[in-house]
Amino acid sequence: MHSFKEPSNDELAHDFLWRYHQATPADGMIGVFNRSHYEDVLVVRVKDLAPEPLWRSRYDSINDFERMLVREGTTILKFFLHISKEKQLEKFRERLERTDKYFKWSGNDAKERARWDDYAVARIVAGTLDAMDPRYPEPPDDVRAFAEKELQQAR
Repeated sequence: MHSFKEPSNDELAHDFLWRYHQATPADGMIGVFNRSHYEDVLVVRVKDLAPEPLWRSRYDSINDFERMLVREGTTILKFFLHISKEKQLEKFRERLERTDKYFKWSGNDAKERARWDDYAVARIVAGTLDAMDPRYPEPPDDVRAFAEKELQQAR
């Protein structure tokens, strides 16, 4: 698990993807990013921290970065967690109870809400892991030899 906060001076001394690449999991490992490289497009744009040509070009860099990770064997799952099921229902009720909110209502909202569980992060992660069929690595020869010796002595 890696949470990204405001970049440090060391991180700012490198390209914007450097700190994310440093945190990518090694082969056979699983990593979770809390926040990610997408904030280096969003935050700099909203706060006007970088000129448009710079932040706009970062979309290509992000796509290239992710393509490279996938090409090298990384499975990437992306989620934007924004609202709870309860909060969504509260917003729907407000849209139906207030005439000034009617314009926000769409019949498709109810259809999509009925499929809420299909969008569940845990289900998607579990399904991906099942498909990947991860295994513990084989122990090194010295560990295997030690374990066999210990088992023989225990008998």
